[in-house]
Amino acid sequence: MDATQKNITLGTAGHIDHGKTALIKCLTGCDTDHLKAEKERGMSIDLGFAPCTISELEVGIVDVPGHENFIKTMVAGATGIDGVIFVIAADDGVMPQTHEHFDILTLLGVKYGIVALTKVDTVESARVNKVTDEIKDFLSGTFLQDAPILPVSSITGEGLDTFYEALKALVDTIEPKKTDGVFRLPVERTFSVKGYGTVVTGIPVAGSVKIGDEAVLFPHDTKGRIKAIQVYKKNSDTAMVGQCAALNVPQWDYKNIERGCTVTIGDYFLPHQWYLCSLRILPDVKAPLKNGANVKFHTGTSEVVATVYLLKGSNIAAGWECIVQVRMNRPQQIVAAPRDKFILRSLSPVQTIGGGIIIEALKKKLKRNNQQVLQDAIDRAKAVISERDWVEYCIKTAEDYAASESELSFRTKILPGPLKEILAGLIDTGKVLNLSPKLYIHRETCRDVQKKLLDIVGDFHRSKPESPGINAEQLLEESRLKKDVFDGFVQQLISQGKLVERKHRLALPGHQETFSDDQQQMLSRVESLFKDNPFNPPKYEEVVDHTKEEPESIQKILKILLEQEQLVRVDKDLLFHREAVEQAQKLLTEYIKKEGGLESVKFKYLLDTTRKYAIPLLDYFDRIGVTRRSGYTRYLRVSN
Repeated sequence: MDATQKNITLGTAGHIDHGKTALIKCLTGCDTDHLKAEKERGMSIDLGFAPCTISELEVGIVDVPGHENFIKTMVAGATGIDGVIFVIAADDGVMPQTHEHFDILTLLGVKYGIVALTKVDTVESARVNKVTDEIKDFLSGTFLQDAPILPVSSITGEGLDTFYEALKALVDTIEPKKTDGVFRLPVERTFSVKGYGTVVTGIPVAGSVKIGDEAVLFPHDTKGRIKAIQVYKKNSDTAMVGQCAALNVPQWDYKNIERGCTVTIGDYFLPHQWYLCSLRILPDVKAPLKNGANVKFHTGTSEVVATVYLLKGSNIAAGWECIVQVRMNRPQQIVAAPRDKFILRSLSPVQTIGGGIIIEALKKKLKRNNQQVLQDAIDRAKAVISERDWVEYCIKTAEDYAASESELSFRTKILPGPLKEILAGLIDTGKVLNLSPKLYIHRETCRDVQKKLLDIVGDFHRSKPESPGINAEQLLEESRLKKDVFDGFVQQLISQGKLVERKHRLALPGHQETFSDDQQQMLSRVESLFKDNPFNPPKYEEVVDHTKEEPESIQKILKILLEQEQLVRVDKDLLFHREAVEQAQKLLTEYIKKEGGLESVKFKYLLDTTRKYAIPLLDYFDRIGVTRRSGYTRYLRVSN
C-alpha cells in the first residue's frame, strides 16, 4: 500500500561533517548528495531532497549543507521546513556552525524538532554522556530544550529504531500548514528534462497548485502552464504548501531561472525593492547594526545585498528588536508576503546578525524620526501577526478610506474565500461596516469621514442659509473622496437620517432656508415676472431693467430661485417658471397621445409663443426623456 502523503517537510541542520547526509540515507535509502563535487569532496554543497515514509505517512526531508561557505544555501533550504533534525556529532560536540544553524532556525520560526547525536560508534560512552550534557546546556531556554537527544550511528545502526520512533512522534506533533493561501514556491533548483522541458523544484510556502494552472515566474514576470507535477519524487495532480515539489513548465527557459526566483499564480504578487520588516538582532552579536548598514538579506530562497534603514535612532544593539525598512540594492528583486521570515547576515565578516518577519512591501521609503510614521509601523507590525487583525488594519488604513474585496485580497495576500469569512467575522463584531455591497470600511474611519462630510454640509448651510442644500458634485469635490466611496457614504448618511435630499441637493435634516426681508421681497418680485410671462419669460437683462437692482443682486436671486426649483434652466440663458414647464409638458404629452406625434413648428401655437421659446423647450423635453425626436417630429419616449 502506498503511503499517504502529508504536507510536512523536515530539514537537517548542523555543523559540517556531523553526519546529516548519512543519517538521511539510513532513514530513506536516498543519497541526497546529487552533485559530482559533493561525492568527490564528501560534503554537501547544494540542497538535497528525499521522501521519507514515517508510520505510513510520506513526508519530505531537506538535507542542507553544514559548511560556513554554504550558509546561504542552508537558509534557502530551511525556509520551508516544519521541523528540524538537529545533528551534532559525538566526537566534535557543539561547533561554530551548530550555533549559526540554530540561530537561523530560531529566527525562521521553526518550533519543532529532535536532536540526533551522531557518530556514537566513534567515541566512548563517557564522551556520549558528556556531549549530551553539553547539548542540554546549549539548548536550554530554546525551542528544542525539551527535545529528545538521540544517540545514533549511521555505520552500525545503533539507536536508529529509537530515533525512528522519535521521528514518528515528531511528525504526529506537527500540524500541517493550511493550504488555502495564495500559492508561492521559492525556487531551489531548476533543470530541463528531455521530452518535458523546464522543471523547477522547491517547497511551496503557501497554497496549492494543480496541473493545468497558469503560473507566473518572478522576477521575470513570465507566464506558463503547469504540464506535470511531482511531490516527494512521485507523480501528482497537485502540489501544496509544505511539500517537496517539482513543477514542469515547458514555456520557461531553465537557463534564465536561478535559485531566488519565485513561482506564484494569479495577480497577487509583484517584485518590490522596499520592505517594512520587524527585526530582532541576535544577543551575541558584537557590534550594533548601524542605520544605513549594508547586509545580505535572505528570504525564501533569495539572497540579495540590501540596506537597512532604522525608523528611529542610529543603531540597534545586540538582543534588541525594532521595525526597519529594507531597500534591496537591485530594484524589483524580491517577491515576499506579509509574515514571511527573513535572515540578515553581515557582509564582512560574513555571519548571521538577526532576522524576523516581513510586514509589508513598501512603494517608497518612509520618513525617519516621524512619530506618526513610527506609530503606524508599530500598529502594522502588531496587526500582521494575525490574518484577521491584518485584514482589519488594511481596511482601517485603506488609501481611499474604504476598500473592495479585490483590493483587500491583493494587499493581504488572502484568497477571496477565506477573506469573505474574515470579513463576515469583522462585520459581526461591528469593527467593519459595509459601505456598499462591494466596499468595506472600518468603524472608526466611517465615523471620521461621516463627520467630515456633515461638517462640509454644515459649513455650506452657514455660508448660504438661503440655499436648500449643497450640490452633490460640490460636496464630492470638497470631500476629495473617490466617487464610489462618496456615493456609499451619502447613501449611508441618508439611510441613517443624518442627511436628507432636498430639491436635488443634500442638506442636514434640521436645515430650513432663511432669507432676509429684502431678499424675500425681491424673490417674490422676480418670480412674479416669470409667472406672469409663462411662455415668454424675461431675460436676465430684462429682469435687471425691471427691478432696477444691481446685476450681482439679481444673479443671486435667480440662483436662489433655481436652487428652490421655482425656476428651470431650459437653455444656457433661458429660464422658465416651474409651473410654465409643467403646463408645457402637459400640453405636449396630451397632444402627442391624441395625434401620435407633434411637428416641431406646431408647438409654438400650443403655447401661444414664438419659435425662440418653443424650440428650446422641445429640446429640453428631449434631454430629460419626455420626448424623442425623429426629423422634425416629436414622439413620446417609451420607458423600459
